[in-house]
Amino acid sequence: MSQNSRERILARIRSAVADAPEAAPVARDYRTAHTPDDPARLLDLLHENLVDYRAHVHRTTPDGVAALVARLLAERGAREVVVPPGLPEEWLAATGAVRRFDAPRLTPYELDGADAVVTGCAVAIAETGTIVLDGGPGQGRRALTLVPDLHLCVVRAPEQVVASVPLALPRLDPGRPLTWISGPSATSDIELDRVEGVHGPRTLEVLLVTGG
Repeated sequence: MSQNSRERILARIRSAVADAPEAAPVARDYRTAHTPDDPARLLDLLHENLVDYRAHVHRTTPDGVAALVARLLAERGAREVVVPPGLPEEWLAATGAVRRFDAPRLTPYELDGADAVVTGCAVAIAETGTIVLDGGPGQGRRALTLVPDLHLCVVRAPEQVVASVPLALPRLDPGRPLTWISGPSATSDIELDRVEGVHGPRTLEVLLVTGG
């Protein structure tokens, strides 16, 4: 379409709607969540939906994070773990795994050689079983959680757990590199045969930290 044709069409549209009344304001008083604002209920729902997406979910206290991280890494045979900037040092205090710090940035080859990554998160959504990372401290850039085959993600409850996507969005900056995670990476072919680990980690371990 030439520029002249485009301008003629737009001019006709403007002429056709010139005398149209102003659109009535749209009421946006729809429900923003379907779950009562009860921290215990939200945590149970998040746990249930994460498991439904085939994530492995564990509950612990702040004092138990280091031991649980060490145990999970050992059980998965992870000998090298990627550490994003700002990750609390105490989370890795009990593991003997080699730490690969992403400062300066690890190369794609180095990331591919690591067995696991440990991160925090920005927010977790109970109704959808979704964890959102925004690249903040302890989360790192997107590649850190897409290349290693094992992702251990620490969620602090109740402060990082919300009921729904509408309640999560105000907490997030759309200008940041948001990664929305609902279970381990998975896809399926035309015969619906499920394959995990194609576009990201094959295994997702979620640590729900309560108390403290």
